Amino acid sequence: MPRRVGLILRPRCRNHIVQIRKYFGPLVVVGLVLIATVIALRLQGRLWACTCPKLLVTSNAWGAETSQLFFDPYSLTHVAHGLMFAGVLALLVSGVAPIWRFVLAVTLESLWEIIENSNAVIERYRETTAALGYQGDTILNSLGDITCCAIGFMIARKLGWLRSILVFLVVEASLLVWIRDSLLLEIIMLVHPFTAIKAWQLGR
Repeated sequence: MPRRVGLILRPRCRNHIVQIRKYFGPLVVVGLVLIATVIALRLQGRLWACTCPKLLVTSNAWGAETSQLFFDPYSLTHVAHGLMFAGVLALLVSGVAPIWRFVLAVTLESLWEIIENSNAVIERYRETTAALGYQGDTILNSLGDITCCAIGFMIARKLGWLRSILVFLVVEASLLVWIRDSLLLEIIMLVHPFTAIKAWQLGR
């Protein structure tokens, strides 16, 4: 009887070991990317967290706590990042395993967080968008943004490209109604600002 149990368990144990080996390397790389991102952001002068009593969530897109807590309304734009990265990477590097495409998505998002929090880009946000008092993200907020991107990537992997596009459009529409901003609008305003859009965002 013990031999039979052993024979039944062994294949399962092998499967668990294979799964651990499959994900161990990519997760280690993700961990190293996050550590490097935190160091880079700190060297840029970013604060660890909000000086306010809260740490996790704010629903006020235009308040002082936005870009300071772990989640804020703009977290949804980073979910949209993940949806886009999943589709673009599936097209560009289709031969790469999904888990390593996930690592690439997290790395790209981490690089964007570093670039976004450079003085030049912060100043660009102030000049061209409605984020007039933007001071850059806290490190906690950047980690929240990267987490949201990872969530977006996993949603896209689960839903497939067609439903992911629908989710992306719903997210964009919801943000436009909720906070008068969205990922695509953010990109437009950074690349080629429109006075009329900025006035609408500011409620003028």
